[in-house]
Amino acid sequence: MRVLPLAFALFAALQGAAFAQGAPEPQPGHARTADGRHTLNLKDADIQALIATVSEITGKNFIVGPTVQGKVTVVSAQPMRPDEIYDVFLSVLRVHGLAAVPSGSMIKIVPESAAQADGGAGVSAARAESSDEVVTQIVPVKHVSAAELVAILRPLMPQGSQLLAHSTSNSLVVSDRAGNVKRLIDIVQRIDTVSDAQVEVVPLRHANAAELARTLTSLADDKTAQANGEASRVFADTRTNSILLAGSKNGRLKLRALIAHLDTPVIDGGDTQVVYLRYASAKDLVPILQGVAATLSGSAPPTAAKATDTASGAASVATIQAHEETNALIISAPPAIFRSLSAVVRQLDIRRSQVLIEAVIAEVADQTASELGVQWQVAGNKHIVGGTNFTGATPGNNILSASINPFGIGNGFNLGYVAGTIPGPDGKPIAQLGALISALRGDGKSNILSTPSVLTLDNQEAQIKVAQEVPFLTGQYTTNASSTVGGTTPTNGITNPFQTIERKDVGLVLKVKPQINEGESVRLDIHQEVSNLLPPVQGAVDLVTNKRELTTSVLVKDDALLVLGGLIDNQLKDNAQKVPVLGDVPLLGNLFRYRTNDHQKRDLMVFLHPKILRDEATEASVSSEKYNYMRTEQLQMRQQDWPITPRSQRPLLPDVHDFLASPSLDGQPNLAQPPARTPTGASPRR
Repeated sequence: MRVLPLAFALFAALQGAAFAQGAPEPQPGHARTADGRHTLNLKDADIQALIATVSEITGKNFIVGPTVQGKVTVVSAQPMRPDEIYDVFLSVLRVHGLAAVPSGSMIKIVPESAAQADGGAGVSAARAESSDEVVTQIVPVKHVSAAELVAILRPLMPQGSQLLAHSTSNSLVVSDRAGNVKRLIDIVQRIDTVSDAQVEVVPLRHANAAELARTLTSLADDKTAQANGEASRVFADTRTNSILLAGSKNGRLKLRALIAHLDTPVIDGGDTQVVYLRYASAKDLVPILQGVAATLSGSAPPTAAKATDTASGAASVATIQAHEETNALIISAPPAIFRSLSAVVRQLDIRRSQVLIEAVIAEVADQTASELGVQWQVAGNKHIVGGTNFTGATPGNNILSASINPFGIGNGFNLGYVAGTIPGPDGKPIAQLGALISALRGDGKSNILSTPSVLTLDNQEAQIKVAQEVPFLTGQYTTNASSTVGGTTPTNGITNPFQTIERKDVGLVLKVKPQINEGESVRLDIHQEVSNLLPPVQGAVDLVTNKRELTTSVLVKDDALLVLGGLIDNQLKDNAQKVPVLGDVPLLGNLFRYRTNDHQKRDLMVFLHPKILRDEATEASVSSEKYNYMRTEQLQMRQQDWPITPRSQRPLLPDVHDFLASPSLDGQPNLAQPPARTPTGASPRR
């Protein structure tokens, strides 16, 4: 099947329809020369006539869209070849907003917007026969971002053209006339070259790399610089105190100029600066900072003996001294080392949390004692004495003493028979006791509760002591000296006697060192001691103390209760004394026995309650609670009627708010009241 006759037939049909509607008959607008060239001249001719003429000259087949209408004028002074005629035809279509889209052996004449969306506009610009053909081409980009090129190329393209960026493949999709597409490809090839962006290291001598990098980054984020393609990236290397610049050459040059301007020494104070501390102790920080300075300078850190020696290795680079009166550090060091030391000081000079440790020592004791026995005593005359003599747990059970003093025979129930008196060895009468029955029941209970509490800084040991200093005899020495009386008789005398005494604390002692962990727990190193004096013990050469001591390390959650240790002691003692043979007789043997019973039970427990005080509000709350407790106790004592002291003269703490807002009790300014603020700029410390 031949397409050419069909195209002419279609063209003739269209022309006939136009003629039937009253359109003017097309005028021949070209002349042919002998060598086969044509001269094309049309004036206000219908575009349909131009299409027919070009089809006749070039032999191409056209399909004309229904919206293709208009008048054209073409003036040619020189004869042209058929291919030149076709180029002129495409230019005319472009002027009128039309485009020729190849479709197999046919060429479609449609509006330009429809031509870009047509699948036939897929010929590359390199293979297009004319620069006025509509083509769609993919342009790969190698070195720059395709999205950035869209903003650059869009103003160079006609309004109806299409330009898209594919970020995944970093390529451009262009749909436009072949001439424009080719021109855009040339522009992209000139832009898409290896950039002069490099990474440059700029060492600093005076400024801090981290602070300077933040300043330069703020400048690099300027939108104007980004639009001009001069934005550079800035990084800080704190280890070497250097700035890393990455970007174009122009951008790096500008940043280097700024760095050179900012990297200047500080005028005020030179290399010697005074750093005032708020919380830390200046004296404690000096050895730490000297070790850091020695490490930074690469020399050996000073030893403890040479911590203040200016001839040490670290002192040649940095000199650090403490001014205890103002709690300040005087640092003389190069800028780089001073910046590192300042960073260390800022991290160490922080407000440390405090820990309130409350210990509870509870001791409950129960003691019972029983005595029951019968003793006999017979005093026949002044030369004969006989009977039983049992030693009980209570004094006064010596029957011989009772016979001498019948009214002081001991504790408990005593029942006896006095047969009269007989003369004693010294001539004085004594009671003649026949029998004595003793019965005693003793109960003793004690409930001791001690709640020592102490507040201390984190990782700082604290101690609270409530005790008496009791003297203990540790040694004694005497020397014997001989002397002569009247020149004949020597006598012995004791001279230079002396004793050595040691005073020891007897009472309650609590030592604790808290360490706050990262979470909500506290590690505590605790030493707790509770001691008291006991009554004199038979056989003891000096005072006897009862001591309860505990040393441990525990981990306790904040504001929790933990038992540290305890003691449960249960003692039972039975003692029986009897007369041989007589004490074993059933029933009657009880008259010749003496029995005692002693039962002691003691329960001791130690508890701990730590509470972390992280801020001033918590500290004020705890202090006010303890203060109000003491004031409440004093108020209750003021309500009692039996004391002779008038109520108005009984001690009473002022209200906590009045105490903080008014002068202290002695008329001096209240130390708890915060000092007045210093006007801004009046103090050289801040």
